[in-house]
Amino acid sequence: MNFGYVFTIKYFRNPVSIFYQMEEFSLTTPSLLFSAISLIMLAFTNRFLSYAQVVRSLKTEYEISHSLITAAQIENLRIRLQLTKNMQILGITSLLLCVLSMLFVYIKWEHVAVYCFGVALLLLSISLILSIREILISTKALEIHLEGMSKKTDLPPEEGDRSE
Repeated sequence: MNFGYVFTIKYFRNPVSIFYQMEEFSLTTPSLLFSAISLIMLAFTNRFLSYAQVVRSLKTEYEISHSLITAAQIENLRIRLQLTKNMQILGITSLLLCVLSMLFVYIKWEHVAVYCFGVALLLLSISLILSIREILISTKALEIHLEGMSKKTDLPPEEGDRSE
């Protein structure tokens, strides 16, 4: 028998039935995400703390120089802080939904538990996508910083600085 045909008939007549074809959804299924989410949240928190330190140093630098590069870095950092906050919120919500999913399994609401776990996976995925976006923006911030450094080194030497 043609496997593709059987798959089409069996699963696409009633696409919702795919969700009910799971072998077993138990208390251990959502708990598998606990360690992963915990490590991700630790990374997000460390990132947030490093941003706090950068904000303090950029504030001092901007008050002294009013540099356009510093202003661009501050704007870039503002976007990154917003993304990091959203990543943390989505990660925490994902963890809470895993706990709820375990509760629903415990009280024998397996269908609700499966959907709750699915939403938790979706939120965790969105959090990771935001993390990728934040990494791309961080790279842009480093490029701005390097551009500022290269502009300083491209200045012609002053008369007293020549070492020929």
